[in-house]
Amino acid sequence: MITDSTTAIGFGRVPDYKPPAWPTDTDAKRYHLDLAVDDLGEAEASCLALGATVPDFQPGGQRWRVLLDPEGHPFCLCLSSQN
Repeated sequence: MITDSTTAIGFGRVPDYKPPAWPTDTDAKRYHLDLAVDDLGEAEASCLALGATVPDFQPGGQRWRVLLDPEGHPFCLCLSSQN
């Protein structure tokens, strides 16, 4: 659990979890994180070093980047100047 005095976000394991396909319109929608960063390239390199991968489909152009965590969950890196 990650928390401060007003907000909390928790993570848990799901037995027999299967990650969603990216992109998809048929899988159940799940929440994902949009992380504000100052430099997309630097943030992407850091995430890749931690085990993330880059899917082929990238709808954000130069504004944001979709990555997949090691378990296959999609998340986005978004330029902080555009939030």
